[in-house]
Amino acid sequence: MEALTDFSRLSLNQITTNSWGMREAVEGCARAGIPWIGLWREKVQEYGLANSRRLVEDAGLRISSLCRGGWFPAASKQERQARIDENRRAIAEAAELGTDVLVLVCGPAPDRDIRAGRLMIEEAIGQILPDARSAGVRLGIEPLHPMFAADRSAIVTLAEANRLVEFFKSDSLGVVVDVYHIWWDPDVFAQIARAAGHILGFHVSDWPVPLPDTLLGRAMMGDGMIDLRPLRASVEATGYRGPIEVEIFNRVIWDAPGDEVLALMKQRYLSCV
Repeated sequence: MEALTDFSRLSLNQITTNSWGMREAVEGCARAGIPWIGLWREKVQEYGLANSRRLVEDAGLRISSLCRGGWFPAASKQERQARIDENRRAIAEAAELGTDVLVLVCGPAPDRDIRAGRLMIEEAIGQILPDARSAGVRLGIEPLHPMFAADRSAIVTLAEANRLVEFFKSDSLGVVVDVYHIWWDPDVFAQIARAAGHILGFHVSDWPVPLPDTLLGRAMMGDGMIDLRPLRASVEATGYRGPIEVEIFNRVIWDAPGDEVLALMKQRYLSCV
């Protein structure tokens, strides 16, 4: 683990300062001495792909990941193909931006058949893997908490994500470990160990009690129930030394002054992560 004042692996996921546009987020990171930033496609598209890359590079930052690809299942074959095509565009965007990680939020089943939804996810990943390999981009499957199974992702455990990686046996496919989604799992440490060699990202936040909202209820590290340091130690025991992204969906944090959010983020990174 790095020294207690070392922020060299700290990354701001753009959603944490969602009220900021691209320039504000990049300049905020530069002011705060945060060397990494995780970008969202919508914000990149608003600012422009080439402009976004130039802005990040000119500020001396690096892009930890691009969010998001995925959302594969759909009711019709035509819509599933359209989503695969959209993921190919996302892969090309990641390559153009200069990041090698595209985060996959895989999407829910289009009806009640979650098993069929998972099969659609598997088939779609198989179709886009050659594109990722050619572009030099790695696809990071992010399993979501089971409460999102109905509306955001049919992949709800790290075990499921690991199974997909092991099935495809591709260096272009791995997992993203987000503490908000996996901290509850009694098998989490065994599954993190199983992911050795294919962890592509590590995302941190916290789980407050009571949880005010499923999607927008994440808390700043230290303001909830997640024991972060054992999870980080387990991830690092696999050999992962990549960026640690702070990814917080929370309207109260979004409404706070961005520079204050980054200052608190740095403080809690040192004291809690």
